[in-house]
Amino acid sequence: MFKQVLLSSISLFIFFHSIVAQHVKELNNNGESSLRGLSVVDDHVLWVSGSKGSVGKSTDGGLTWKWMIVKGYENAEFRDIEAFSKNTAIIMSIAEPAYILKTTNGGKRWKKVYENNKSGIFLDAMEFSDFKTGYVVGDPLNGLFFIAKTIDGGNSWNEISPNLLAKSDSAEACFASSGTNIRMITKDQFAFVSGGSVSNLVIGVNKIKLPIIQGKNSTGANSFAVKDSTTFIVVGGDFIDLTAMPNCILTYDGGKTWNFPSKSPSGYKSCVEYIAENIWISCGLSGVDISLDNGFTWKQISKESYHTCRKAKYGKSVYFSGNKSRIGKLNFE
Repeated sequence: MFKQVLLSSISLFIFFHSIVAQHVKELNNNGESSLRGLSVVDDHVLWVSGSKGSVGKSTDGGLTWKWMIVKGYENAEFRDIEAFSKNTAIIMSIAEPAYILKTTNGGKRWKKVYENNKSGIFLDAMEFSDFKTGYVVGDPLNGLFFIAKTIDGGNSWNEISPNLLAKSDSAEACFASSGTNIRMITKDQFAFVSGGSVSNLVIGVNKIKLPIIQGKNSTGANSFAVKDSTTFIVVGGDFIDLTAMPNCILTYDGGKTWNFPSKSPSGYKSCVEYIAENIWISCGLSGVDISLDNGFTWKQISKESYHTCRKAKYGKSVYFSGNKSRIGKLNFE
């Protein structure tokens, strides 16, 4: 028994030591696109999306890439992507008109599955609970946050009835900075975070005020990640003043109470991702930070700017995407 405990302790020590000693390995920085969409299927397959109609796909863990400009959408801002395999992925363009496109043949052809021409439409992010059910969140229209839903794997989308939508405050919106301001908090319940004049966690029609920096168009919550139905971490800040605080808050009771880290991430953060056990990763214009104690303290591991960080859905790999087609990978060596 003692031997088993000792071996487990040694293994845990080695694992955490490798986490502390790790760094972000840059895999690509050859391009002009701002990559804010990132979806990692497994340790081999990952997709990115971004500005100028750009989409990229790797099937060898990011070592080599196939880049494409979606025909007919050369000026689109694809701020989010949801990939299910090396063949199937869904991309979202943000505004006027806003589009959702889907491919089932690895990006050779893209089918338009949703279009919205309403004045002021601005889509921010997508989230799927499984292969069939997904949601897209957008900035408020006529004082109500925009939500659309699919139940057929993104082949069709329906707008949620206004009586089921949360009301927005004046100058409150969402940030399309990393595709991670909306998350599933249970199998059947999604939530999203807002910023601007005020910053809230929105669950259904209910809004929970967040104690993160807010009050300007450039401030508020940009992203949140979920460990379980009660443990969330929210990050953001001010993308104009990168040192503005508070930029990170924690809840362990589903948003009833909020805590501040004893040592916060280093500046404005556009994305946060739960990795494993008590380990979280966060990135933004101010660099990449990691927490090994459930968000209580953070350590900067890279000063390179990345918009988005995502863990493999079916694997352990963690990747990053950013400006100038920059792509990185969390390296444990």
